[in-house]
Amino acid sequence: MKISSAFVSERERVQKIFQTLRSLYPDAKCSLRFSNPHELLVATILSAQCTDDRVNLVTQTLFKKYPTLKSMAEASLDEFEQDIRSTGFYRNKAKNIIAASKFIMEKFNGKVPSDMESLLLLPGVARKTANVVLGNVFDKALGVVVDTHVQRLSLRMGLTKQKSPEKIEQDLMKLLDPTQWVLFSHLMIYHGRKVCSARKPECALCSIEPFCPKII
Repeated sequence: MKISSAFVSERERVQKIFQTLRSLYPDAKCSLRFSNPHELLVATILSAQCTDDRVNLVTQTLFKKYPTLKSMAEASLDEFEQDIRSTGFYRNKAKNIIAASKFIMEKFNGKVPSDMESLLLLPGVARKTANVVLGNVFDKALGVVVDTHVQRLSLRMGLTKQKSPEKIEQDLMKLLDPTQWVLFSHLMIYHGRKVCSARKPECALCSIEPFCPKII
């Protein structure tokens, strides 16, 4: 599909996409359920290669069993593995969550750090997880969360030619205003779930079809 020449720049096209998605999903927000920074950190680690619905089902019980950072830091690894088994890759996730909880207790006085540099010191935490925590708990937009939906839709919409999440994030940060970074990810995730699916995108029903080259 040829995009209309009426768009004077790529940034203008991206703004059309952003504004259209925002009107479609005015309540878009983080789908993971949490009540404090540590719970969101844990939920985000669990969400790797797992649906948010499954994570929310697991954490509903998990956060009752381990209500504090200290209780999670002191958890039995074998038992914790079984508690989160259904999220997949449970051995690595359990090891990282317990280790991260201990690290926060020992190095950050029991409080999840609110800066990127410190968060990246935690076991199992890369930029995606750090951005989720910073954007949704501390209201700090230091980057764009690139999950599988954001990665897939960004390629399909021609917002990037990159394949790695880190490079896709850099491209998106150049196209969007910093005030849009956090919300943009939520909007793309909602749209990926509801309309622009991987197997059968509903292009005929898509409100951003006029702005999308449908590359893949």
